Amino acid sequence: MALTYIRLATQNDIPKMLIIVKEAQQLLAFEGIPQWQNGYPSKETLLADIAKKISYVLVVGQEVAGFAALLQEPDDNYQKITDGEWIRPEDTHYATIHRIAVSSHFHGKHLAETFMNHLFSISYSLGFKQIRIDTHEKNTRMQYLIKKMGFTYSGIVYMSNNSDDCRNAYQLFVN
Repeated sequence: MALTYIRLATQNDIPKMLIIVKEAQQLLAFEGIPQWQNGYPSKETLLADIAKKISYVLVVGQEVAGFAALLQEPDDNYQKITDGEWIRPEDTHYATIHRIAVSSHFHGKHLAETFMNHLFSISYSLGFKQIRIDTHEKNTRMQYLIKKMGFTYSGIVYMSNNSDDCRNAYQLFVN
């Protein structure tokens, strides 16, 4: 396989990132998953992530194969959790993986696992021993990956306090 690594995203990556967004939206819609529909994540969201230096791209050879945001501050959506609880809820020093997607041209190569492992390493090097992530209850593909990577189910969180927009939430501790 070609050289595979991650780096901070730049504005030059936006065109490829938007293609990957479109591919992910189409796959989710095909599978009947309402996540990432209605224009999310937008170009503005991706640019804001780049400006905050929390956007990473997965590069295979010379090609951007995926992207993700690695939030490094408490996520407002995680303040309230139902049908479970955070392990050590008082520990608000965690990183959060959001908006992760791999191009359909690279599906089946286990690159999402590689990408997550790199994000874990970056989180750890930044001093985070806890990582959180969420996904839609119908997104069984992502749930499988999350569990495979060692995350523990914690409960349900709501996006922007919208009772119609809930997500399964998970956390992982690294030593």
